[in-house]
Amino acid sequence: MRADRLLSLLLLLQNRGRMTAPELAAELEVSVRTVYRDVEALGAAGVPVRADRGPAGGFRLMDGYRTRLTGLTDAEAGSLFLAGAPGPARDLGLGAVLTTARLKLEAALPAAGADRARLVQDRFHLDAPAWFRDADPVPHLAAAARAVWEQRVVRAEYRRWSGELRRRELHPLGIVLKGGIWYLVAGADGSPRTYRVSRFLAVEETGAAFERPPGFDLAAHWEASSRRLEAALHQDTARLRISPRAQRLLPMQFGTPGARALEGAGPPDGEGWVEVALPVESRAVAVGDLLRLGTEAEVLGPPELRAALAEAVRELAARYTETSAP
Repeated sequence: MRADRLLSLLLLLQNRGRMTAPELAAELEVSVRTVYRDVEALGAAGVPVRADRGPAGGFRLMDGYRTRLTGLTDAEAGSLFLAGAPGPARDLGLGAVLTTARLKLEAALPAAGADRARLVQDRFHLDAPAWFRDADPVPHLAAAARAVWEQRVVRAEYRRWSGELRRRELHPLGIVLKGGIWYLVAGADGSPRTYRVSRFLAVEETGAAFERPPGFDLAAHWEASSRRLEAALHQDTARLRISPRAQRLLPMQFGTPGARALEGAGPPDGEGWVEVALPVESRAVAVGDLLRLGTEAEVLGPPELRAALAEAVRELAARYTETSAP
């Protein structure tokens, strides 16, 4: 780890010129004292690092010095697909590797290309997690990712959505980050299945290797399984009459199904209300979801859903009109 850090420090000074100890410490995620020790180690190894004192001081390489240690290792090359997502890279245990790979690329680029790369980095940022939700704790993500990469069978213990504990052997095929949530796609009982990584209680390598299914395409599998899940969840279609405000809320509260429903909306009436057909989950879930629209929507059908929503509204009204409050 220290050798990687020394190389990163050297490349930082080569790419960016003079940098202070606190700036280097922030980039390398170490203490200022560690930076001073690493600079001394580089000097002892023959790297001409100069220390300038004063308000405009800092560390820099001697004019004209450039290292040629810019070749990428296999791990660094493999980490580059996460270059725009440093948070997920850290979750996967690739944060330091990705930093070193990025610095090597900057060092290998001509000056104009390196400046352009830094310009893009300063102006574009990808933030994978969803809004207003803490990220799932994923202590076993790195182990799962390592098993995917090395094609190793793992013995996993996990908690199903129902709370039931399960333990089984898995053939890890791929990792997916969707809306800030990590998933493991793994072979189990002869077919690929999807597991939410935060539900793993233990992931242990068995030492055995496995063969990937011929022609397995992770992206295609994820798209197909997502469509199957959406079809399974959306058990019915609600006919709604919604206000102009609800028309703005529908895509935000119901995602893609809400946006599609809005695209197929009927003509507005005199007050701007329109009728839409919205795919919904089970009746109990649909009632809770549709109540979020409040008075900005009216359920026209099916009759059973309209009756269930009316009953829920009556219960709410009764609860809030009670004379005594706790």
